[in-house]
Amino acid sequence: MEVLFKIIRQQQNSAPIVQNYLIETDPGNTILDCLNRIKWEQDGTLAFRKNCRNTICGSCAIRINGRSALACKENVGSELARLQKISSSANQASSIPEMTIAPLGNMPVIKDLVVDMNSFWNNLEAVAPYVSTAARQVPEREFLQTPDERSRLDQTGNCIMCGACYSECNAREVNPDFVGPHALAKAYRMVADSRDTDTAQRLENYNEGTKGVWGCTRCLYCDSVCPMEVAPLEQITKIKQELLSQKQASDSRSIRHRKVLVELVKEGGWIDERQFGLQVVGNYLKDLRGLLSLAPLGLRMIAKGKFPLSFEPSEGTAQVRSLIESIQKE
Repeated sequence: MEVLFKIIRQQQNSAPIVQNYLIETDPGNTILDCLNRIKWEQDGTLAFRKNCRNTICGSCAIRINGRSALACKENVGSELARLQKISSSANQASSIPEMTIAPLGNMPVIKDLVVDMNSFWNNLEAVAPYVSTAARQVPEREFLQTPDERSRLDQTGNCIMCGACYSECNAREVNPDFVGPHALAKAYRMVADSRDTDTAQRLENYNEGTKGVWGCTRCLYCDSVCPMEVAPLEQITKIKQELLSQKQASDSRSIRHRKVLVELVKEGGWIDERQFGLQVVGNYLKDLRGLLSLAPLGLRMIAKGKFPLSFEPSEGTAQVRSLIESIQKE
């Protein structure tokens, strides 16, 4: 079958262009096979990364038709089938199917499909991704773990650092301080490791404003593109749960936001927005600056007739409260 590859090509600090390559390929061939064919047979100047060709090294991560994936894992047939399912303007049977190939996002392009991953690695280093064992003193024997303790590390240990989750991260796109889902997934691996003696300090670091776990927008893109099912969002949520179990509502606005939201839903079935603002932003009327910051919004709402003067609990509040309390007990 013939497939038209539309490759986004770019030199460093220059505008991208689209270059088309028509190749003959089989449905079972991988996208990496096709890129190799293009480079070997049509255009030797095309730049992309590759190494193992077995979904182990993560080198060949690129954007394939708008999503980040491993070129060595995705094949032509399954990718065209996916496109046909999601596209409302699918190609006619007689037309030549197309593939759009682009470099990973959230990282500057060096050339064509090769990106500069310095920020990716620097943010990984920022979470101290190595086990701390009693200030690294040499023990009398190795640090042993039970099978159950070791099993807690399996999922995050599957990460191959391909950069797919980082490429798709909305939070990283708008907030350059956010360390990224790959780093926080690795961070949970350290928190969950029974041999680590620095857990308390780690949690303090991961709790730091929007640099850490509270910067995540929970868009689920990281989970959807991860080729190894590491589920970075799930690991970020686990760190949040550790923090919420140890912190008081007065410790930070991020902590208050989560705790107050749950308590207000338990009380009313839905959120009393008046109380939410006063308790979260105003810190239960203790934060004068926070209260004053609400004044302009409050005045605009009053002027527009949108300020809720009263609050009426929703139907089924008792059932909602029972469900939340059952989950919290578990």
